[in-house]
Amino acid sequence: MSKPVKQIHLAAHFPGVNNTTVWSDPASGSHIDFGSFVHFAETAERGKFDFMFLAEGLRLREQGGEIYDLDVVGRPDTFTILAALAAVTDRLGLTGTINSTFNEPYEVARQFASLDHLSDGRAAWNVVTSWDAFTGENFRRGGFLAEDQRYRRAEHFLEAAAALFDSWRGDEIVADKDSGVFLSDSAAGAFSYSNEDFDISGRFNVPRSPQGRPVIFQAGDSDHGREFAASAADAIFSRHGTLTEGQAFYADVKGRLAAYGRRPEQLLILPAATFVLGDTDAEAADIAHDVRLAQVSPATAIKFLEQLWNRDLSDHDADGPLPSVDPIVGENTISRGRASVRMHRDPIATANEWRAKAEAENLTTRELIVEVTGRQNFIGSPSTVAETINHLVQADASDGFILVPHVTPGGLDPFVDKVVPLLQERGVFRADYAGTTLRDHLGLAQPAQAVAGASEATGVVAATR
Repeated sequence: MSKPVKQIHLAAHFPGVNNTTVWSDPASGSHIDFGSFVHFAETAERGKFDFMFLAEGLRLREQGGEIYDLDVVGRPDTFTILAALAAVTDRLGLTGTINSTFNEPYEVARQFASLDHLSDGRAAWNVVTSWDAFTGENFRRGGFLAEDQRYRRAEHFLEAAAALFDSWRGDEIVADKDSGVFLSDSAAGAFSYSNEDFDISGRFNVPRSPQGRPVIFQAGDSDHGREFAASAADAIFSRHGTLTEGQAFYADVKGRLAAYGRRPEQLLILPAATFVLGDTDAEAADIAHDVRLAQVSPATAIKFLEQLWNRDLSDHDADGPLPSVDPIVGENTISRGRASVRMHRDPIATANEWRAKAEAENLTTRELIVEVTGRQNFIGSPSTVAETINHLVQADASDGFILVPHVTPGGLDPFVDKVVPLLQERGVFRADYAGTTLRDHLGLAQPAQAVAGASEATGVVAATR
């Protein structure tokens, strides 16, 4: 029996918190003006995308105590943006990254439940933790949490949020034409949750929302993170966008689901992916080269280098060879908690790999950084990109992709105008929305409701940011 054709899931990441934005492009616009968010969201909805995604940053990125050119000056509040976008979109899912280290369960649960009501069931939560000391300084308790403490807090945070979401049953609200809406159960919204991180009890004042709970996204790549994703996540962000790595990650995570009584379709794997389009593959390759040079200036190359070497390299020549000294192994002192540092589990081995590559290909430091930090997954003509995306999804390297354009806010338009129609012609992407909620778009059932007041572990913790 032949394998059934999979439907591709597509989403779009507003590129406000990353190192992909090309500020020098004449088409680059504001990352603060609401019109930029509206344009981006309307384009994604015109393309029938599942959702748009906002990253979050609670402080500008710093390295060695200085803000550097990988960051965006100005990050409006996620909930404010998504709530406003709910009014100018009809079907597009609205996904926000909200930190579990520096927030409180009641407040976040209330905000997501409200967003789900305002959007008629289109809210999603990407849960992240943070160990950045400089981020902690923005909050009263300051500092940062050790890894085991922040993961424990995140687990308990989500357990508490689940208890709040599930503290209402559908039959507890009755509409009356004379008196309006009233409660038929005095226990409606009652909750109690207590452990070493939280001791809360009371009444949750937002009735159960259209999706029951927001869709939960997870972004961890460690064994710990993969296990949590398999236990209860609805979707997982992946950085494995190639065929071989994607298939390995896909098989590993999906293979863990059975232990939790779950089926493969209950967890979607969606790698982030950049793209560059041209009339021909050769033209796209030329454009992509120019984009990478714009994304990695000499100063940016040195910052990336410092994140692995864990030492001040401000005097290093970006147009010269890699440093002869080895990285400092241990607690990070340069960027203080940037995830890019922790991805290098063996800094010495990674540095040696970079040196070998630079020597074999005669690359300068900047040229090497351009190569090893490249995130352009799809480069080519529209037909080439459409075929590549479809091949990866049908080959079980992913269930779809979260697209990250390098120009804001119009960078998504060429993909929607030129690639989406080709996927629709192949019958692998929707011509129109079939449902109204984000769970409908993703093919996910509404979660079973827990007993009011009881805590139910969601077991989803995202990668640190």
